[in-house]
Amino acid sequence: MSLAQRVLLSWFFALIFLIMLVLKLDETIHWNWFLIFLPVWTFDTILILMLVVKMAGRCKPDFDPRDGEQSLKQRLWYLAALLLKLAFCLSLCSRLESLIDMWLSVVCVPLWVLLGGALVELGHSVFKYRRD
Repeated sequence: MSLAQRVLLSWFFALIFLIMLVLKLDETIHWNWFLIFLPVWTFDTILILMLVVKMAGRCKPDFDPRDGEQSLKQRLWYLAALLLKLAFCLSLCSRLESLIDMWLSVVCVPLWVLLGGALVELGHSVFKYRRD
């Protein structure tokens, strides 16, 4: 999938999600919150499948790790980040539908872990080349 297709797909799913969210918050539609977040989960599922296929490609016998590919650790971090985002969305929808009775701060724990990990990864990528 080319970069332009990925960008277009991202914008399309974000647009559908935002339209559905605005209609739900405006009380025009009375759908379930899980249905409102369906475009987000569909996009995340596509990303997870693409990531798993790329990680499985490393298992080929003729794979050369020096071809400039991302490291396995980085791809595992991307997979963990997507799963943390899914966990946050699921717990948020459960809270909004009153299926669980949790504090909002507990619901946001996967999001905070994701943001903390993103800061660590950003710091690592910025200061990686300064080790002289």
